[in-house]
Amino acid sequence: MKNTIVNIDGVPTVQVNDPSELGQFVLIDVRRPDEYTGELGHINGAKLVTLGPDLDTYLAHGNKEDKILFICRSGMRSANATMNALSLGYKSVFNMEGGMLLWKQKNFPSV
Repeated sequence: MKNTIVNIDGVPTVQVNDPSELGQFVLIDVRRPDEYTGELGHINGAKLVTLGPDLDTYLAHGNKEDKILFICRSGMRSANATMNALSLGYKSVFNMEGGMLLWKQKNFPSV
């Protein structure tokens, strides 16, 4: 596996080195709709579930066994989403290191 799972400040985090290996995850983008469709775009297949009430509802009704990768602009909001999901009993949830800023810096594809 080219992607690495690390713990950053207590948050399980995926360092993405090979986007083709993300198929094992449910991709949840927690940014605002204007960011999701904005200049950074989003990862193909990522579902927009904005941090706040939308994400709270999603997590309340979601499958706690899902392997989820949370995504945002820089990695801060998605870190919060990861910790929130862990506190609700999700077992395999991760923050995407560096968010869409690092994703674009690595020239990975976005929509």
